Amino acid sequence: MASRTLIEPGRETRRRAESERAPASTPPPRRRSVLAGPVVAALTLVVGFIATDAAGVPLRDPDHVAALYFVLVGVGVLLLVWLDVAIRAGRRTGTRRPSREAMRQVRRERWTPARSVAAGTALLSFYVTYMAYRNLKALPPLLRPGDLFDRQLADLDRAMFAGHDPADLLHSVLGVGASTHVLSAAYAVFIVFLPLSLAVALVFSRDIRAGLFYATALSANWVLGAASYFMLPSLGPIYYEPEAFSHLPHSEVTRLQDMLLDQRVEFLLHPTTATPQAIAAFASLHISMSLTAAIAAHLLGLGRRLKLGLWAWLALTVLSTVYFGWHYFLDDIAGLAIAAGALLAARALTGIDLRALRVTPRAPTPSAD
Repeated sequence: MASRTLIEPGRETRRRAESERAPASTPPPRRRSVLAGPVVAALTLVVGFIATDAAGVPLRDPDHVAALYFVLVGVGVLLLVWLDVAIRAGRRTGTRRPSREAMRQVRRERWTPARSVAAGTALLSFYVTYMAYRNLKALPPLLRPGDLFDRQLADLDRAMFAGHDPADLLHSVLGVGASTHVLSAAYAVFIVFLPLSLAVALVFSRDIRAGLFYATALSANWVLGAASYFMLPSLGPIYYEPEAFSHLPHSEVTRLQDMLLDQRVEFLLHPTTATPQAIAAFASLHISMSLTAAIAAHLLGLGRRLKLGLWAWLALTVLSTVYFGWHYFLDDIAGLAIAAGALLAARALTGIDLRALRVTPRAPTPSAD
């Protein structure tokens, strides 16, 4: 018994070519999945207005960061859309330089008004949520003055590691030379990883609903993270026990830590005019966002290499958050819980059947006698 692929070696090639020439469009997303992001953004804005009013400070976009990110990432999305169209048109025509007409046809089929509006709405909602989150993150020292749980978190960390400080253990195992700069670079890259993963999900997803699910999950991380800051206000090991990290060489991370401390001091002196402070240890959103990306890749059935890369990224992020004293190890564990909660919230809000969105390998051609 032999498969038809072996008997007719050109059959599979022809089938793939026909598949690539098939229309690039997918069914338009349902209104519920499109509105999930705006719902999260509206909720976060309302909570932000209430909380900032209670603290006696205005709700604002600190240094216009959210607006700037929205514009920059929006431009990046447009460039990726062009790339997406070019790649698909090239595959359809079998050339690396497809004609304008071929690209125009793919663009009309794939980037319909419904898909374009859905992607733009998700991106805008994500950054509106982020703007409100930045305001909420600044408020624990104003709404819960004097409440800090660093001592309890540090004690729990040592209890989990048989009396040892996990950061000290990492410094001993990994050293404080080249590894410091490697982990510093990895931590700093997060600021690129987050918007890049969002843009890629919205543009290159075969079905836009997959991108909407991921965007909603990321936005839900902001909400749950802000809530955790009020639950257990804390500074983090680097600010609670700075002497434990004084032997680390200067890096981009140490520069950022100094800047954030200066901003916190200035904000507490002038809360209505200074840049809102951004120091909060429990829980780690670096961990929750990274885990969200890794689990989403599994839920959507993405490629094995991508999934392995995301898990490696998560492991590197865990090391860097503890190594530099950004977070207690317990903060990272809480970040895992936030990721799970954000994914569940995204599933409930979008109403998307994830099984229907899974990218599965093409089934082999049935064998014949």
